[in-house]
Amino acid sequence: MTERSFPPLLQQLGQLDFDYADGEGYDFEPFPDFLSESETQHWIRAWTGNATVAGNDFLVFGQDGTGGYTAFWSVRPGAPLLEQPIVFLGSEGSRGVVACNFADYLWLIAGGVGPCEAIEQPDREPAPAEIAQDFLRFAEQHAPDARKTREEVLTAAAQEFPGFDSYIHSLCK
Repeated sequence: MTERSFPPLLQQLGQLDFDYADGEGYDFEPFPDFLSESETQHWIRAWTGNATVAGNDFLVFGQDGTGGYTAFWSVRPGAPLLEQPIVFLGSEGSRGVVACNFADYLWLIAGGVGPCEAIEQPDREPAPAEIAQDFLRFAEQHAPDARKTREEVLTAAAQEFPGFDSYIHSLCK
C-alpha cells in the first residue's frame, strides 16, 4: 500500500509562488493535498481509456493550466515517498519522468523548469532568475547535497526509468 500522507516538505514547496509570468514562469498549480484515491482512479481510467486500472501507484500533487497532472510514481518497493520518482502526465497524452526523487525535483524547479515544461517544452528557456529565486533558496536549504542542473535531473530520470512510457502504454486501451 502506498503511503498517502502529504509530506510537510511538499506542502512547504506548494506555498511558494509558482508564477506563470505570462508563459515565462511555471505552468504549475500545487494542490494542498493528494487527489483522493477515488479521484485518482477516475482520472487514470479516463486518461488511459482503461476501466480496470486502479492508479494506486500515482499520488497526484499538482496540475498545469490544461489539467495535466504531476505525481509521485510509487514504483520503488519499500522506499519512502520522497524517494519515489516524479512524473508528468499531460492532458493530451504527453508523459515522462521528470525527476528520480523529490530532491531532484527541487533542483529541476530551482533551475526554472516545471514538470509540464520539462516534458512538453524541453528546449524552453528557464524561468527568469527573479521568478526562480525562491525555489533556488528552497532547494539549497532542503537538498543541498543533491544539486543538479535541469539537464542532469532530466537525463538521470530518463536513464533510471526508461520503461515508464511502455508502462503507461500498457495501461492504455
